Amino acid sequence: MPGPAVIIAARYQASPVGPYSELLVAEPARVGLRPGWCVTNGVVDSSAARVGARLNWGFPKELGSLVWEFEGNERELRWVERGIAVRGRPGSAVFPLLLPFRNLQRRADGPVVIPARVRGKAHLGRVQIHVGENDPLVWLAGSHRGAVVSGVHHVLDPARLPAGLASTLRAPLTAPEPAMSGGGCSQYADARARAYGSVW
Repeated sequence: MPGPAVIIAARYQASPVGPYSELLVAEPARVGLRPGWCVTNGVVDSSAARVGARLNWGFPKELGSLVWEFEGNERELRWVERGIAVRGRPGSAVFPLLLPFRNLQRRADGPVVIPARVRGKAHLGRVQIHVGENDPLVWLAGSHRGAVVSGVHHVLDPARLPAGLASTLRAPLTAPEPAMSGGGCSQYADARARAYGSVW
């Protein structure tokens, strides 16, 4: 769907697969009449986080080198291989954040709907994104309105099949991709993923 994209740079201190950082680009999408967000680009610095995200929810995450840095109240996440940097600078306005939303993704077994929610303490501010001029994500470059969120509690529910308006039919917990098949995937099939950390 047309509309603004969202870029998320996050560092989680705790999750079902341990601590990790990630950089995500999500764009407006819909399945039937159901609007939501589709993650179209993503990178994590944990192999377990990558496998779990792909098998459980169909997030197209790849493995990369991510450097998380902070200076005062500012936070920066750099994707070393792509030369992409996202830097958040909080302003003075702060408010409690409680945001339910849905992701719409395509797994190996078809489209799925993923209920999710985020809560934390948000500081409105500016986000500066640096992207090389030859990178496919160059359209993200520049200064944007955003927020630095601390004490993040991010929950992803199990994927559901897009049947009817309510999406009440639970999908299989995992949908192995050909490159990841071969056993050993059950450890990533958590019924619900919870992550805690900082995001902006």
